[in-house]
Amino acid sequence: MIDINKFISEHITFRPESFFKKDLEKHHNQLSEAISGKSVLVIGGGGTIGSSFIRELLRFRPQSLVVVDLSENYLTELTRDLRSTHGMIVPETYITYPINFGEPVFDRVLEKYGPFDIVANFAAHKHVRSEKDQHSVTALLENNIIKAERLLSKLAVNPPAHFFCVSTDKAANPVNIMGASKKIMEEVIMSYSSLFPITTARFANVAFSNGSLLAGYLERLMKVQPFSSPSDIRRFFVSPQESGQICLMACILGASGDIFFPKLEDAEMMNFKDITISFLKTLGYETMICSSEEEARYEATKLKPGSKHYPVYFFVSETSGEKTFEEFYTDEEVLDMNTFHALGVIKNAPKKPLPEIQQMISELKEILASSTLTKAGIVKVMSDFLPTFHHIETGKNLDQKM
Repeated sequence: MIDINKFISEHITFRPESFFKKDLEKHHNQLSEAISGKSVLVIGGGGTIGSSFIRELLRFRPQSLVVVDLSENYLTELTRDLRSTHGMIVPETYITYPINFGEPVFDRVLEKYGPFDIVANFAAHKHVRSEKDQHSVTALLENNIIKAERLLSKLAVNPPAHFFCVSTDKAANPVNIMGASKKIMEEVIMSYSSLFPITTARFANVAFSNGSLLAGYLERLMKVQPFSSPSDIRRFFVSPQESGQICLMACILGASGDIFFPKLEDAEMMNFKDITISFLKTLGYETMICSSEEEARYEATKLKPGSKHYPVYFFVSETSGEKTFEEFYTDEEVLDMNTFHALGVIKNAPKKPLPEIQQMISELKEILASSTLTKAGIVKVMSDFLPTFHHIETGKNLDQKM
């Protein structure tokens, strides 16, 4: 048994309390006034960031909460977690729907429960591994860009007082399709920012989030399987709770068009290899470094109760779209580093005319529907839309690794 939150605090973020505690205390009244008694829609609310946002949101007692997520299992666990937490106040009107926010059935949910005061969208393809080929990339672009724009056009009929859509640090100088899709998504939502208040946030890896490498360690342990980790990748990290706090403050406290990010320093980036070794040490294991995946799998078959070593294969990253470091903003972006203690804000995000964005969406749909579509063709089209996109293609993807 391991206390994950304690491990994150002591070995990954090295913060005994939330990085955003001072900002939350300073703006508590403003948050309370904006949320208390209000109606809220959260899309993609079953995942790690969406559910963390909901837990932070409920501290301020909204009147109603509707949660949409593709995963019925995620929604079930969200409900069990909320209703099992001491002191958590769940609104009387609390409804979850396992549906796709891009389908007509979602429109009927909007009609029944809307208009909403607050809408937050966490539905996104977030993994670099999603850029395997033209089929996986099509799904990624439809979710991150096309459906996001469709949602905004629907909300524009009865605009919320606050709209938030999650971005990623990988949108700054993107080298992978996922990051580039989020940068284009930023441009899409900014084109609507004159119609109603819209904000977004770029932030670090969320430690032990669903589907992440670190969360996978828990699965490997239960199945007595070896670990596998890049040895050369450094990332910024926040805790799940901190991820929800970033998004809540960005959603409520930002001016329309603001892009928030945590004010983390380069020295705070962590290497996955170091985290892996610390994690095993906390569990009472020494790391057994293996020279190949096959050796690691074989050594795992010899694990017995009381074993002192655990097999790990460390590798140098060679998959498409991987940066060895992370960044939250570019040299061209204008920053406000003074309003918040632990959050920076990008103030000059480009706001293209809505007709131009809608034309781009139309062209993207047409390209994705082509029978001769290729991944390279998609990269070329995205580069035309986004001149700052410089894709790193190696011909290898993470599905080829443990």
